[in-house]
Amino acid sequence: MTKMSTSIEEYQPSEAELVRRAFRNQRKRQSTLVAFSSTVIVAVLVFWGLVSTPGWDRVSETFFNWDVAVAASPRIIDGLFLNLRVLAMTAVSVLFFGLLLALLRTLRNPVFFPLRIFSKGYVDFFRGLPLIIVLYLVGFGIPGLRLEFLGRIPVEILGTIALTLTYSAYVAEVFRAGIESVHPSQRLAARSLGLSYSKSMRLVVLPQAIRRVAPPLMNDFVALQKDVGLISVLGAIDAVRGAQIEVAKFANFTPYVLSGLLFVLLAIPTIRFTDHIAQKLSKREQSGSAL
Repeated sequence: MTKMSTSIEEYQPSEAELVRRAFRNQRKRQSTLVAFSSTVIVAVLVFWGLVSTPGWDRVSETFFNWDVAVAASPRIIDGLFLNLRVLAMTAVSVLFFGLLLALLRTLRNPVFFPLRIFSKGYVDFFRGLPLIIVLYLVGFGIPGLRLEFLGRIPVEILGTIALTLTYSAYVAEVFRAGIESVHPSQRLAARSLGLSYSKSMRLVVLPQAIRRVAPPLMNDFVALQKDVGLISVLGAIDAVRGAQIEVAKFANFTPYVLSGLLFVLLAIPTIRFTDHIAQKLSKREQSGSAL
């Protein structure tokens, strides 16, 4: 028995296909050039219109003073590290408690009715209560109880608790929507294979739900990145409070601008990553490869 060798010729596009590709590349380059040129023109016009206003010199000195920005940056950057610590602790706790609340909302057995009511009431209450009020209640209410066995609770812990209470309600709804978006046949198929409710939820439903709700979860994380600056109302020397101290020191608003830019730079990678995930999931769904 002899081996038969088959040679597969390398694909060579036709001349018509090469012409189409060249035309598409040319149109792409033209579109890129037009977009870049229009952006530059608009930016130049906006900048020219701004600097030609009568009060620009005073505004630039008050809000965009380079010397003040350099002098204030150490305190603001040091405060930003506090914001990052609070952000990390809050993100982990929010994911845990948000998922727990969502699972409580999906329990079907009548014996779990009190837990479902608690979860629903919690979500409704903290979604309606402004975050600034929660910060005041937690930041000043818990120390006011004078629980000596707790000692002096750091402000960053109190801020983390307040942020967790509020954002867990939002994230719980995101998780619940993801769980309920999974077709019931997936859960029934898992149960028919002998999996318990917890295993079918953990191995079948949750992986699909988390994949679907990844973009809105990332959007909540972006919002959380901004709201960690609100812990300054509790007296924490974070980036916002540090900027406020420097503003009082220099009688100049440039530290506020610097603090805001740092938060923007912190959020941009997350925003781009969120767009990437959303685009990737959209392509998978359009191709029919995503459950």
